[in-house]
Amino acid sequence: MPITAFLERNARAYGDEICLTEINPDLVDRDDLSWKEYSLVETAHVHGYRKTVTWRTFDERANRTAGLLLKEGLQKGDKVALLLMNCIEWLPLYFGILKAGATVIPLNYRYTADEIKYCLELADASFLVFGPEFIDRIDAVKDCLFGIREFFFIGENRPPYARDYEAEIAACSCEAPGVPLFDEEDAAIYYSSGTTGFPKAILHTHASLVSACVTEQAHHGQGRDDIFLCIPPLYHTGAKMHWFGSLISGGRAVLLRGTRPKWILDVVSKERVSIVWLLAPWAQDILDAVENGDVELAGYDLGRWRMMHIGAQPVPPALIRRWKRFFPSHDYDTNYGLSESAGPGPVHLGIENIHKVGAIGKAGHGWRTRIADETGADVARGEIGELAVSGPGVMKCYYKDPEATDAVLKDGWLYTGDMAMEDEDGFIFLVDRKKDVIITGGENIYPVQIENFLRNFEKIKDVAVIGLPDRRLGEIAAAIIELKPGMSASQDEIMRFAADLPRYKRPRVIVFDEVPRNPTGKIEKPALREKYAGGSVVAQETEAPVKIARARSLENH
Repeated sequence: MPITAFLERNARAYGDEICLTEINPDLVDRDDLSWKEYSLVETAHVHGYRKTVTWRTFDERANRTAGLLLKEGLQKGDKVALLLMNCIEWLPLYFGILKAGATVIPLNYRYTADEIKYCLELADASFLVFGPEFIDRIDAVKDCLFGIREFFFIGENRPPYARDYEAEIAACSCEAPGVPLFDEEDAAIYYSSGTTGFPKAILHTHASLVSACVTEQAHHGQGRDDIFLCIPPLYHTGAKMHWFGSLISGGRAVLLRGTRPKWILDVVSKERVSIVWLLAPWAQDILDAVENGDVELAGYDLGRWRMMHIGAQPVPPALIRRWKRFFPSHDYDTNYGLSESAGPGPVHLGIENIHKVGAIGKAGHGWRTRIADETGADVARGEIGELAVSGPGVMKCYYKDPEATDAVLKDGWLYTGDMAMEDEDGFIFLVDRKKDVIITGGENIYPVQIENFLRNFEKIKDVAVIGLPDRRLGEIAAAIIELKPGMSASQDEIMRFAADLPRYKRPRVIVFDEVPRNPTGKIEKPALREKYAGGSVVAQETEAPVKIARARSLENH
């Protein structure tokens, strides 16, 4: 069964019910309206600030999109790329492309012009749909995109070479196109996050997308009455595959275009949200805002909010302990996955296992896990190895890259590149990315372990640990530390706090700087290594935004 069948079922059964709501707080700000005065009625017509769509309209727009593409000569298996910010048009476009029998290619909205060109060419895209935020980038490469037959544009200030998507679909039929779709046919190409190099094209079938729906609902029990708040970018598997739980249950979702704590809490309150998926930095921002008095929880109606879950990165246990102090009634879950596994699902903690916070959990619904050494043999419990997963959402391949595919797909197992260990109860703990392991003086150091430890220091907002070259030891650990707003700290304070770590795990260099994260919440460690690994390290204590201090303990190695 193709994933489009769920949409068609919902259109028949719940056609007049709202399924998607888009909230764009920036439009309120631009119109000099008070965000606190926002209500479902008063701002429904404020320049598109709040948009809604029903299941029937969703399905009809998808059908019109499919009809437009087919009219323009699209053949089954052709590739259609989406380059849009989160918006209410995004998902109907996605499903329309699938209904036409094409393969959909969601593109990262932070890509540069050259990255867009690279990804379109690698995926053999024939059509591109894009929005006004990307005009300059598409202008820069459009004459080199020889494979693109048509450009479709959504929004204002349409460039002359692009066609008006809204006007074009208005002339197309709202009836289903009738293209037969099958489970093992290609459905989507997602690009890896690029935190370990240039992105790879990850090919998924209809079957793997459907498996994401089933797994998500099995984990979080979405029902018809649940309302899911979706904030992360829809081009990424994490956000969309969590929304798939709403798709399979026929529940409503809210797309929030912004991450400010006040915005999140207001939308949860006024849209009656019950499930929220957050990236760790956003959860931390909410807690900081509450602790600093920037927001007062008593001013919000949060009674329907039943679950908060986090994924896309290791979750510090200290963060969840803080969360439960302010939101003691919330169920909490950690989700682990990757784009190669159709997003979250291979491993999850489970709401009943909050006592194991810090672990990513056990094998998810329909999945198997193992931890292997470099020879492919299973390691003993308590030992560190590479996490491998097997299940219905594993990618078909890296598109046009058999060598990279063979490196990670072995005997039905997807090798994730994440180093992990399993405790005596069978819970899996992430240790670090295989490529991020620091080897110092012959000892392996796993940065995530140091990061989780340092995040317990009350002045630290975020931290990233990377390896810097060292003539004597090969590499040494450097901690890039982002302090909480209004806080100050010295290198000595950090090192005194780190004294409880084993000596070889203590960071040897302290950097006070912002910790860069990509849109899916992952720390951009290649950028940090490029920024610091080639520079000289000077000994100084400072509270300035970007200064480096070599830890004195280095002298005592």
